Amino acid sequence: MATFVDTHCHLDAPEFGAEMPEIRARAAEQGVAMCVIPAVAVFNFATVRELAHAQGDSYALGIHPLCTGDAKDEDLDTLDAELSARRDDPRLVAVGEIGLDYFVEGLDGPKQERFFHTQLQLARKHGLPVLIHVRRSVDKVLKHLRQTAGGRPWLGIAHAFNGSEQQAQACIDLGLRLGFGGAATFERALQLRRLAANLPLASIVMETDAPDIQPHWLYRTQAQRDAGEAQGRNDPGELPRIAQVVAGLRGIGIEELAEATTRNALETLPRLESLMRLSERPPHPA
Repeated sequence: MATFVDTHCHLDAPEFGAEMPEIRARAAEQGVAMCVIPAVAVFNFATVRELAHAQGDSYALGIHPLCTGDAKDEDLDTLDAELSARRDDPRLVAVGEIGLDYFVEGLDGPKQERFFHTQLQLARKHGLPVLIHVRRSVDKVLKHLRQTAGGRPWLGIAHAFNGSEQQAQACIDLGLRLGFGGAATFERALQLRRLAANLPLASIVMETDAPDIQPHWLYRTQAQRDAGEAQGRNDPGELPRIAQVVAGLRGIGIEELAEATTRNALETLPRLESLMRLSERPPHPA
């Protein structure tokens, strides 16, 4: 069976509720050997850490751009302190989810940028990769990555990437991999599907962003929802089927895609390699 890493999966989301352990177990049966669970704000730092340990997965700590509106400057100090306190936790694999979002209206752009810039500096300070939110913000994300690079390439993932070929190459040149998930399953997503088909295989990782970014077979339009159909809930067990679509776009087999994207994930998030070897053992206590 092909083995996958879901490099971005919000298993702590309330949409999963009490079903989460069963959902995660089904995903494991489908070959999803590891999920990376990103935090979004200080309120769920402990939640994602405890969940990663309980499920034998991994986690990242950061402040999401959509949460910067309610965040306080001292939250950045809390993140710094938590990264220090967990420095020897093998399941802490990255700083994330951090980044910029210029799709949602009403967000404070300068505050987003300040939080993002500082979190990039913290990632450098603590020697961790980054999981980056890049919705309608790739060029500004690239600017901050260059400003904080310190002459070294980055390790990290541009999560749910949907930019141009030139922007994709700029991310790759800085050391990032690009995350592909359910959005690539929509036939109308022409540019995204071209990227999934044509980017170097070494630059791609797989993700679900569950419970969000549903693949086309789970998505319901507004008209369907108005007619009483429930919106589908994405989960990590969908990753192999999503990967099958990406493999088809590239004209390769699912096993080749799984092997390459798993290898890419381990290279981008180096602590994952030892965790994958431990995946059959009981999880380390939190």
